[in-house]
Amino acid sequence: MAERHVPQWVKTALELGPVLGFLLAYFWFQDDIFTVGAQEYSAFVAVTAVFVPVLLASMAAIWWLTGTIGRMQVFTAVVLIVMGGLTVWFNDDRFVKLKPTLIYGAFGAILGVGLLLGRSWLRYVMEELMPLQDEGWMQLTRRVTGFFFAMAVLNVAIWQYMSEQTFVLWDTVGQMAATFAFFIAQAGLLQKYSTDEED
Repeated sequence: MAERHVPQWVKTALELGPVLGFLLAYFWFQDDIFTVGAQEYSAFVAVTAVFVPVLLASMAAIWWLTGTIGRMQVFTAVVLIVMGGLTVWFNDDRFVKLKPTLIYGAFGAILGVGLLLGRSWLRYVMEELMPLQDEGWMQLTRRVTGFFFAMAVLNVAIWQYMSEQTFVLWDTVGQMAATFAFFIAQAGLLQKYSTDEED
């Protein structure tokens, strides 16, 4: 299917809508217990059961509208289906709470293997967005790899030692804010190694 262009706000709404919906639904129902058959489910597990198909529908809509979908989005969706499914099946929220650690750890490991081979695999994903010199890509990849591993560890710490409400805020808003802040902090590196003549 050929790639089609749609307004950016439409893509943003489809990408962020399910996440914000999860956040709002959790805090609305956080004190409730849902009974299905003879099984009781906490709000976190119940909202997760709804969130997974909603996110998949959102991704399908993005693919239908644009004709394309990112590989990282596909990988994230697969992990979410597996961990979300296990969460609901076993009625154990630890599975989905481990999801960010698995995703960040996997991305960090993939980039780390590339670095050991002397390659920037981050470049294959982001080169069209940020044209950089070879050294710039290697430095950025090292930093992103460290960031991913740090986020994997931080997720476990927040999940284990903070409240469930704090984890939900971290999972829906905090991770996006941390990623945004990280890339803003790379502005000096991006400017130094940019190959864009307009810069």
